[in-house]
Amino acid sequence: MTEMEVFFPGGKKVNSTYKGFTVETDQPRNEGGDGAAPEPYDLFLSSIGTCAGVYVLYFCHERNIDTSELKITLQFEKNEKTHMIEEIRIHIHLPPGFPEKYKSAVVRVAKLCTVKRSLEDPPGFSVYADIQK
Repeated sequence: MTEMEVFFPGGKKVNSTYKGFTVETDQPRNEGGDGAAPEPYDLFLSSIGTCAGVYVLYFCHERNIDTSELKITLQFEKNEKTHMIEEIRIHIHLPPGFPEKYKSAVVRVAKLCTVKRSLEDPPGFSVYADIQK
């Protein structure tokens, strides 16, 4: 089983290390944090957009399509009572001159995003605690 370490460097910061990288998070000032890094949920949302972006980028590179003006935006519908996101819209902004014949294919490719697919078929979770010796 693969392992990620989560640690608490102070204040409201909660960071993780994985594959030699450290990912920093913080809470906004109005919630007692320093606002020095994204909130964990922001990183979750960002992972959806950047994952779709990787698939779109590879698709374009394989076809020698210029990506300098390519952009993806995400829009979120949030339930005000539960504070949970109910819908995420991934909008691929294709650059001028993008071949029309690839328009539906690039949408299909973005839907292959592993993060998105993991939400559609979620993993099981178990949470437990032990006291260190």
